[in-house]
Amino acid sequence: MNTHHCPALLVSAPASGQGKTSVTAALARWHARQGRRVRVFKTGPDFLDPMVLERASGAPVYQLDLWMNGEADVRARLHAAASEADLILVEGVMGLFDGAPSSADLAVRFDLPVLAVIDGSAMAQTFGALALGLARYRDDLRVHGVAANRVGSDYHASLLAQSLPVGLRWMGALPRDPALAMPERHLGLVPADEVGSVDRTLDALADAWARHASTELPPAVAFAPWTGATAEAASVAGALAGVRIAIARDDAFCFLYPANLELLREAGAELRFFSPLAGEPLPPADAAWLPGGYPELHLDALSANVDLHAALRAHRDAGKPLLAECGGLLFGLDALADREGDMRPMAGLLAGSARLQPRLAGLGLQQVTLPEGTLRGHTFHYAQADIAAPALATATNPNGGPSREAVYRDRRLTASFVHFYFPSNPAAAVRLLRP
Repeated sequence: MNTHHCPALLVSAPASGQGKTSVTAALARWHARQGRRVRVFKTGPDFLDPMVLERASGAPVYQLDLWMNGEADVRARLHAAASEADLILVEGVMGLFDGAPSSADLAVRFDLPVLAVIDGSAMAQTFGALALGLARYRDDLRVHGVAANRVGSDYHASLLAQSLPVGLRWMGALPRDPALAMPERHLGLVPADEVGSVDRTLDALADAWARHASTELPPAVAFAPWTGATAEAASVAGALAGVRIAIARDDAFCFLYPANLELLREAGAELRFFSPLAGEPLPPADAAWLPGGYPELHLDALSANVDLHAALRAHRDAGKPLLAECGGLLFGLDALADREGDMRPMAGLLAGSARLQPRLAGLGLQQVTLPEGTLRGHTFHYAQADIAAPALATATNPNGGPSREAVYRDRRLTASFVHFYFPSNPAAAVRLLRP
């Protein structure tokens, strides 16, 4: 395979909440409207921002994380995107240097130029000092330009632009405007009749970027193919041939990495999607997957689907593979309560109950060794669960964080708060779902 060259930009910021997603979405939608093929990636584990960015670009958004994916997977995805795209955008995670590995680590490893987005709403000339610090903090990092978010006026923008020292490129600004605010409920939480308003917001963001900021393509980056061993990925080809996998997919079960679905298809599986919220039955299947999402927002509908509860229990009792991740775990318990304490019976796959709480109960990257192999992923949830069963295994956090999720096993049922990233160990993922 040849090295491909494609304009690319990593959009980062000093911290979360500065406007990375808005700027990335604005760039993606504007260039897509010009007829360019835009491919967007999200740094780190995340399901929400990619939903917006997929809507903005018109193409699936994959995760890039040097630890969760591994360098081989990241390099292969960037190389594939560069072979077909006119522009690659990578939205960073948290602040530019936060975490290990950080967005800066990813940018340096793949020579990605960085666009630093800074919320300028409460500053003037200090904007330049902050931008200079981001640009100079690491000698091996290439900051291509700086953009301001939530600017109050053209005069305010000029103050911010003039504060930049020589050598830092002003890329423009997005104004402080309620019409540019993305809905707090991202796609997957947004009802179908509100999707049009999301598109209007994305178009408004693109229009504002075109009026106030640079629409030039960033510099081209050379994306080399991965030259390491690919035997493990190749070994799963056909490993699920003829296997039917039923996958819950609707507003209650919307957290699905595209890379996971891609891996299952490449392994030969037939994917059969169904909606528990719509009252749909469990399709005839050899394996089933209940991914994460928001079951707590749909307690009545999920509780009422008693035929599905019975079918899932029969599936488990028959010794068929069943993976329940985070929201899938919550649905699989005996009962689930929302933040107001309103509790409803659930599917009864695993003895226990859970309740949503105001504060985060689990956050961070996770690695867990199962009989099928070691898988990586992440946890992010507000639920407190009371599960009496002993844990089959307990995940660890690579950064020494406090979140260490238990994994439960009953016959071929595997349930936990961990969202697994299947390409982190394709063979283990296949074993989890292979009859």
